[in-house]
Amino acid sequence: MPRQGLDAPRVVDVAASIADSDGLAAVTLARVAAALDVRAPSLYNHVDGRGGLLRLLVLRGVGELADVLRDAAVGRAREDALVAIGHAYRDYAHRHPGLYAATVRAPEPGDDELVAASARAISVLLAVLVAWGLEGDAATHQIRAIRAALHGFVTIEAEGGFGLPLDLDESFELLIATLIAGLERAEP
Repeated sequence: MPRQGLDAPRVVDVAASIADSDGLAAVTLARVAAALDVRAPSLYNHVDGRGGLLRLLVLRGVGELADVLRDAAVGRAREDALVAIGHAYRDYAHRHPGLYAATVRAPEPGDDELVAASARAISVLLAVLVAWGLEGDAATHQIRAIRAALHGFVTIEAEGGFGLPLDLDESFELLIATLIAGLERAEP
């Protein structure tokens, strides 16, 4: 019988906290069970093993990131929207490094729930890129470039890879300006 007060969302809450504090690799059933003061086999009543738990973390991270990006873009267009999205993306990665790390992988084919969550995040960028006249494959290529640039920056930043004594915020603004310049050149 499942322990009262213990359910899948609670298990995911604890796993997300562990991921954010100690990294995604630190999320194990044993660690989550210890934090919940239950035995690891009890978690199987709520999640489908470690793989299922990681999938739920991906789902949560992608969903949260989609919401953050959407909220940043609302009421903005073109440059203003991309600047807001960039800052929201970076902020999310700073506040939730473990959940952010979980968002990087593409969903498995056939995982409709995760495909839909990922599509929500992508749809925010697609809506912004329409203002530059970009749709279809051209928009997809630009989304990949934007995502790669933002991910690269936040990952290097998180790992302490920017060792020179220059203002990181200024570097990030330059990155966003470079992305905008690229979009303006790509505009049909």
